[in-house]
Amino acid sequence: MFAFVIRRILVSIPVLIGSTILTFVLVKLSGNPMNYLLGRNPPVAQHTIDLERHRLGLDRSWPSQYWHWITGVLHGNFGQAIHPADNIGHELFSSLGVTARLVIVSVIISLILAVGTGIYSAVKQYSIGDYSVTFLGFLFLSMPVFWFAILLKQAGIWYNKHVSGHQTFATIGEKSVFLSNNSFGSRFADYFGHMVLPVIVLSLAGYAGWTRFTRASMLEVLNSDYVRLARSKGLKPRQVLIRHALRTALIPLTTVTALDIAALLAGAIVTEKVFQWHGMGNLFLTAVQNIDFNVMLAWLLVTATIVILFNLLADILYGVLDPRFRHA
Repeated sequence: MFAFVIRRILVSIPVLIGSTILTFVLVKLSGNPMNYLLGRNPPVAQHTIDLERHRLGLDRSWPSQYWHWITGVLHGNFGQAIHPADNIGHELFSSLGVTARLVIVSVIISLILAVGTGIYSAVKQYSIGDYSVTFLGFLFLSMPVFWFAILLKQAGIWYNKHVSGHQTFATIGEKSVFLSNNSFGSRFADYFGHMVLPVIVLSLAGYAGWTRFTRASMLEVLNSDYVRLARSKGLKPRQVLIRHALRTALIPLTTVTALDIAALLAGAIVTEKVFQWHGMGNLFLTAVQNIDFNVMLAWLLVTATIVILFNLLADILYGVLDPRFRHA
């Protein structure tokens, strides 16, 4: 197993290097970061523009800029932001912590719902419960994330105003600006209240597709020869389902989950915008609006690293779930 993990890590390194090069080129083609100085009235002196280009490193060639950026990243320096007071590293990891809190909780809830309902739907194939799960899956799968987020936000506002009479569901921001009590319990309750609606949006968005994969995979496995053999040996139905069928059925779901992490991050951008969270989504949209190269590069580098790490984790889980992968 150790050799299998090492091989997967070694394969992931050139993929990460290639992603940094592609990311750098795409960001460089996205626009001119000097736009915020151009077209002003009165016009900005050319000397000032040249100094700003030098500060941002834009007066170097692209290969030189890439090398300067990637070596800086290896030393924990993500480069200069357009606004000198901004610390890219601090902003990046602060925003990453906010988004990670949202995405991790959403993924856990999505997987629990998807695996549970997918197994139930497969075992009770063509029953009323199966049709109900299928209907809900396609319903949430067809709803755009931005529309569902806005709808849920409006529902939360209506509930706070007409039912509870106070802010039961927070609809703006990831936390309250001021707390009368700064104890752990108060901060936890505040975070929880702000997370409920965004987590529902992302959880159901992830659950919708994953439950269909779980159901299809479970149906295929339940009809396989080795499951029939296990039943014929007199094993208990629960033991056949959990120990023999589920372990194999989770392999396709592992693949889909790893590949959908990028989609969840994209969904988090929209969800954070609707609920006005100051996470990775807000950081990226602000960087794109300002054509802030180094902030965009830092965001895309972290995103690419997360996607590669989750695909590496999926490869490792393949080896755990099915020994044929690690011995191949």
